[in-house]
Amino acid sequence: MRRWLLPESIEDVLPPEARRLEMLRRALLDEFCLHGYELVMPPLLEYIESLLTGSGRDMDLRTFKLVDQLSGRTMGVRADITPQVARIDAHLLNRKGVARLCYCGSVLHTLPSGLTSTREPLQIGAELYGHAGIEADVEVIRLLAQTLEIAGVKTSRIDLGHVSVFRALSVRGGLDPELEQELFAVLQSKDIPDLRELVNDIAEPVRSALLALPECYGGPEALERALKLLPGDAEIAQAVGDLGKLANVLSDLPVSFDLADLRGYHYHSGVVFAAYCADHPGAIALGGRYDKVGKAYGRGRPATGFSMDLRELSQLGATSSAPRAILAPSNDGDGLSDFVASLRDKGEVVIEALPGHEGTWAEAGCDRKLVLCAGKWTIQYIQGEA
Repeated sequence: MRRWLLPESIEDVLPPEARRLEMLRRALLDEFCLHGYELVMPPLLEYIESLLTGSGRDMDLRTFKLVDQLSGRTMGVRADITPQVARIDAHLLNRKGVARLCYCGSVLHTLPSGLTSTREPLQIGAELYGHAGIEADVEVIRLLAQTLEIAGVKTSRIDLGHVSVFRALSVRGGLDPELEQELFAVLQSKDIPDLRELVNDIAEPVRSALLALPECYGGPEALERALKLLPGDAEIAQAVGDLGKLANVLSDLPVSFDLADLRGYHYHSGVVFAAYCADHPGAIALGGRYDKVGKAYGRGRPATGFSMDLRELSQLGATSSAPRAILAPSNDGDGLSDFVASLRDKGEVVIEALPGHEGTWAEAGCDRKLVLCAGKWTIQYIQGEA
């Protein structure tokens, strides 16, 4: 067995990408901080009951499970940090007012989400607790847009949806859980032939409404179609109205609508959103309202937020070259250490030339070197391979 091989869809992060990731992580967390979001660091492992509480069935199959040697209880490696942050807000912070929290850490998935996806995303996100109004949704969507701008990712659109529309149709149609799950899957994939087959035995007007959901997609006209094609139930009217209000406030962003987008249906409770860019086939960020998750931890709080894979974001964003280094001789005389310290204080990378070095200094990133001239240290460019 080759001991250096890694499991499928698990990979190392090498210096150039690691540098980009760390710089982006710092920039985004600093931006979150400027908006009042406090950093939390949940554990990688939790007892499975706590880890999956409130997340519905969506996370169960994606979570690695193992037995704790100390307690004999089943533990899980987190597949999503958001439920953990909800637990922290509900059970540990216990604040009465609005709480803004952010995070960044690795999660592990049993299967990759796509052919080229990693099973170990580096998840970064921001969550707002304690406010049920659309003002909170506006805040997190604007913060998402700012996050993508900082990363150098040009957002092509931000799709808005509302899980209450499908949930109201499901209740009105008296759908059993198995049929509801099948409909959820075909609506997600926009599989119209299968959708027609599944709704054959559903009574009107729910049957026509379910067939119309994939048509409620696009700009403001999508909401107009929804009002015409969907039943006038109070819950549906409220959901469509909320989406209209959001779109008006976010008119400066590339907002569109998709009422058939039900990602996280068993987890979210209201407005959901997904951000897209031209250079990526799927959503680069997902978010929405999940008011019921905190209740599972003993304290129900309104909640909304978003998350994304920092590794994916880094690959899509603008790249910058690594700073080149200065080569310093391997000695401590003639004030060298003080001069090197002054260079590092200015942000320069200085590498000491250890004796017996093999290879080139260019390989180590050095394009300049320190040379003692007339008792004074000067910086000179390295010519050719050094």
